[in-house]
Amino acid sequence: MRDHYKLFVISDPHYASAAEQARCDYCNRVISNPLRRIAVRAFRHLIWMRDPFGHNHLLDTFLSAASNADLVVANGDYSCDSAFIGVADDAAFQSAQECLGKLRVQFRDKFHATIGDHELGKKTLAVDAGGLRIAGYHRATESLGLKPFWRLDLGNYVLIGVTSTLLALSVFESEALPEEVKEWRELRAQHVDEIARAFRRLESHQRVLLFCHDPTALPYLAELPEVREKLPQIERTIIGHLHSNLLLLKSRLLCGMPVINFLGHTPRRITRALRQGRHWKPFNTLLCPSLAGIQLLKDGGYYTVELDAQKPARFEKHRLSWK
Repeated sequence: MRDHYKLFVISDPHYASAAEQARCDYCNRVISNPLRRIAVRAFRHLIWMRDPFGHNHLLDTFLSAASNADLVVANGDYSCDSAFIGVADDAAFQSAQECLGKLRVQFRDKFHATIGDHELGKKTLAVDAGGLRIAGYHRATESLGLKPFWRLDLGNYVLIGVTSTLLALSVFESEALPEEVKEWRELRAQHVDEIARAFRRLESHQRVLLFCHDPTALPYLAELPEVREKLPQIERTIIGHLHSNLLLLKSRLLCGMPVINFLGHTPRRITRALRQGRHWKPFNTLLCPSLAGIQLLKDGGYYTVELDAQKPARFEKHRLSWK
């Protein structure tokens, strides 16, 4: 077993296949209310992402930069989810397949990946469209080869990947098809059992790097006695989903806020996560931004991690230029 490893971490590449790129203005065309459509267009144009399909080249830039990696971890969201039902949609499936294919061709058995919410589906902003689809889960795990849970032992370090949507199912369950809820609950129970067994097996000298796409899941993870007992051994929890440290800062400022139920599914889902945001702190969270970041700041990139058996892991952020 080696004493030193160089790990590269990316999250939220949001790769767009030709089939997804053909869906021009997909975020707004499903919104019938003109005022909502104007508000969402302004938000995406100025703050979030003006052209969600325009950043495939950043994945190629990352592949070139990571040529000397000992390990690579991708932390979810491999497509643009332009139908809002995850990879149950053929176009989103094609995007994820192309994205993961590029990563696997270059890194082979050095590559590990978690499942993000865009693989499984979720309702989009300002309109009741999309949501969780069990077909997306089966496509992600069977056709795309993504593991809901994985563990990798590297000397004193243990890398663990979990599926945030399963852990935080109570937040997303209202967006699932009624006939699929039972299977989702069964999948969550299996997932929780796997996680509990892994944390029970941890030895006292081992340190954990935890990979969890959406921090919404962390309070539910902390409910497990096996995890609570070993929280001091979690050196870092690498999250994605938020795309930018600006959103992480806002999340920390708003943690503990009341749940907003009267503005629709997206505000309810976000405020439920923020309500429990104070429980993120013991996990020592570190946000890996999306490759592109957000429109306002263009602050995307990736992380490198130096793992050494004798000292704490050293994290370094690398920004990617849109040019």
